[in-house]
Amino acid sequence: MQRIAKNALSIAAAALLVTTVLAGGPARAQEKEKQKPEYFQAQAYGQGTQMGRNFNVTVIIQEYSTAEDQQILIKAFEAKGMQALTNVLYKMKTKGRLAITGTLGYDVSYVRSVRTDEGRRIRLITNRPINFAEAWEDGRSTDYNLSALELNISDVKGKSAGTLLPACQFKINKDKELEIEAFQNPWTLRDVMQR
Repeated sequence: MQRIAKNALSIAAAALLVTTVLAGGPARAQEKEKQKPEYFQAQAYGQGTQMGRNFNVTVIIQEYSTAEDQQILIKAFEAKGMQALTNVLYKMKTKGRLAITGTLGYDVSYVRSVRTDEGRRIRLITNRPINFAEAWEDGRSTDYNLSALELNISDVKGKSAGTLLPACQFKINKDKELEIEAFQNPWTLRDVMQR
């Protein structure tokens, strides 16, 4: 039986992800001009209960989300929580694709790029496909219907890394702060390469 990741490392990594994904932040203007698709590949390594497991992750970005897209998501979440956020993501235009080894992959609904001192940070969230067996079982995992990913692209070769949360949900905690809760421990992304 899988357990919900609630250790300090998971929450800290997830909190960083949420801060810029939904909350404001120093995101640079996302250009409206037609951009060339970007391709990233990484190796995901398990932590905690997934220790020793790994798989490949491919991210294809056709275009970046706008500040307006970000505001739409924030308003939906503030108004009606996770269900509204999930519905809005489902209706958004596809911005790219996320593929994990052994799956067909799925569309990415929201992706932003933020300039950093070391390079840039790419963050995305999207609806997670729930297969028939998982839906039939109707366990707790179906409540975690989002996937989130962060890539820290370094200007220094070999220093790029990231984090993948294949099944997560956003929550407001007792201190009225936005946080992310992962169904499993986050996966560490290494050997990140831009193709």
